[in-house]
Amino acid sequence: MTAHAPRRSLRSPADLVAAGLATPQARDTLDAVAAHYAIAITPEMAELIAPGDPGDPIARQFLPTDAELVTTPDERADPIGDARHSPIKGLVHRYPDRVLLKPTHACPVYCRFCFRREMVGPGGEALDAAELAAALDYVRARPAIREVILSGGDPLVLSARRIGEIVAAIDTIEHVDVVRLHSRVPLVDPGRIDDAMVAALNTRKALFVVLHANHAREFTPAGRAACARLVGAGIPMLSQSVLLRGVNDDVATLEALLRSFLACRIKPYYLHHPDLAPGTAGFRLGIEEGQRLVRQLRGRLSGLAQPLYVLDIPGGHGKVPVGPGYLRDGGVEDPGGTLHEIDR
Repeated sequence: MTAHAPRRSLRSPADLVAAGLATPQARDTLDAVAAHYAIAITPEMAELIAPGDPGDPIARQFLPTDAELVTTPDERADPIGDARHSPIKGLVHRYPDRVLLKPTHACPVYCRFCFRREMVGPGGEALDAAELAAALDYVRARPAIREVILSGGDPLVLSARRIGEIVAAIDTIEHVDVVRLHSRVPLVDPGRIDDAMVAALNTRKALFVVLHANHAREFTPAGRAACARLVGAGIPMLSQSVLLRGVNDDVATLEALLRSFLACRIKPYYLHHPDLAPGTAGFRLGIEEGQRLVRQLRGRLSGLAQPLYVLDIPGGHGKVPVGPGYLRDGGVEDPGGTLHEIDR
């Protein structure tokens, strides 16, 4: 496979206007948003946007709006409490057996609902060689850590050489069993998943790529081919999605998304309730509404396609399942709402 020759991503209000994704009249608003939060959309995603459709689910995920300038009282700059559990730069240690390692704060696209939107962007600090070594030494000194999760930012924006070095370094830590990479790259910038990148992910550890996608339209032919390249190389893939108002908050859209993951041999893993990030109120829906949607999925999709609906408790207390329950006093309720008695 030939080396990736990327097309230019759109990274400024001027780029969005020039591409016809925003009107010149919106420039002042775009500039105001860009002063606070990073902007980027890859050509692959820009080409999916239906011009002039304010409800387009791809546009809603990636194109800035003036709603981002409004912060509600309950929103937080660090909604899931990363800082509280960050003993060393670039590393979050929230649970005893796993750590989150953030080698970069850059992403190929910047989601308008991102829970790290105050931290990510082209000005975000990447770990230099000494800082990365210090983070890995922290892991090496703590045998209880069995899993290292590469996040950021998006780790797959790094070069194959850099990813290979990080994976190889983790490979030398005997008590680490699992490596996870959380990324949007296979769909939003699929050309990056070339032979060199696949080779860089070769490790003795159990390595998983967790793909973030929120709508079935994100699965372009090139994106599907990138996923097939990873899976075909023996790399298991899982999914994570965010339940978003105006993007995937109806059962048919969620079903199509989850079926798209399965068709690419990707096991649905997490469906996140949206976090309290600044300027994201328009994306959030109530937990009870989310539970109703997840309940409806139970009768439409097999267990292979059922993700775990989770909430990251604000303040850094970690994820908890918040999906619907089916056990009721005297019986079990099916997805259609019918109560069936059970023997005790």
